[in-house]
Amino acid sequence: MSHLLQSHAHELLGHEETQQLLTRLGKSAPKLIEDLVPKILPMSVVVKVFQLLLLERVPIRNMRTICETLAERHPEAKLLPADPMTRAMVRSYCAEMHSGFPDVRDQLSMDFVRRHPLPALRDATKAQLARILTAWELALEHHGSHGGYLFGHFSLADCMYAPVVSRFVTFGVEVSAPVKSYMERIIALPAMQDWAKASQAEVDAGLA
Repeated sequence: MSHLLQSHAHELLGHEETQQLLTRLGKSAPKLIEDLVPKILPMSVVVKVFQLLLLERVPIRNMRTICETLAERHPEAKLLPADPMTRAMVRSYCAEMHSGFPDVRDQLSMDFVRRHPLPALRDATKAQLARILTAWELALEHHGSHGGYLFGHFSLADCMYAPVVSRFVTFGVEVSAPVKSYMERIIALPAMQDWAKASQAEVDAGLA
């Protein structure tokens, strides 16, 4: 059965299934998905890309990398900087966010529209918070003046860290003035405002 499903997975994946996959990724990187579909590619093209990957037996579990690659193939979106060194830094920031900071995720849970007191943080959580803030401050110091985001213009790094911004707002994490301005800029993005409205609707409906 497993072999049969793998052999025909590309036929089973359609528009609805692709939308579900993108929606799932959108919970952690909303701006990436907003900018990818339909601004860069129409949904029909994204579906075809996934189908072709499955046809070639290429796993599509790592959605972040796939979407990042699609963004890279369409430089007009400018989600990856043109400068090779800066582009490498953006990729590094994305990779660290994708696989790191487990204690921050655990102790500062996602609760977009509510506000909570900062809990007693474990040493590991404190260290991870410090790492995030240091990384942000470093990027903003060297690139922020050129657009206000981590690497100047809005990039994939901002997409990946947007949920962390919301966690910091929820729990009132103390930050420096430059980081506070950056967080306010992220929260003001239309995609983040839409996320906030959707979250508030879930709270109002008793679903969260």
